[in-house]
Amino acid sequence: MKFKRQRVDDGGVNLTPLIDVVFLLLIFFMVSTTFTKESRLNLELPSAQGEASLQESAALEVVVDALGHYRVNERALALHTVEALMKAMADAAQDNSDIPVIITADAKSPHQSVITAMDAAGRLGFAKLSLTTQDPETNSADQ
Repeated sequence: MKFKRQRVDDGGVNLTPLIDVVFLLLIFFMVSTTFTKESRLNLELPSAQGEASLQESAALEVVVDALGHYRVNERALALHTVEALMKAMADAAQDNSDIPVIITADAKSPHQSVITAMDAAGRLGFAKLSLTTQDPETNSADQ
């Protein structure tokens, strides 16, 4: 008996699985991609609008200059560490943690220096803490 040989079709690549994978990738990228434009956060410190608060006569003032050096009640500190700042604040307050602490920082001072001053005030138990700012209208008129 003579059987006919069956021809093996080797004539092409099946594109159906490839198209399925491409569509799945397209759907994945469409779902996972956001089409919003990312923007950077622009900050201009320190300026604020509002009414000036009444200052109490006995206040502890901490000044942070542009280099991050501290002054407590107009006395410059020799060391620029949190321990030296805490000692100077405790000496100036005479262990009275009820007086307000006013932190005045230069606009170009390092952010870490301002946070360190706030941390030192918090560690010593000062509850009344305020930051000084400039009115933007006054600041722009001066320039």
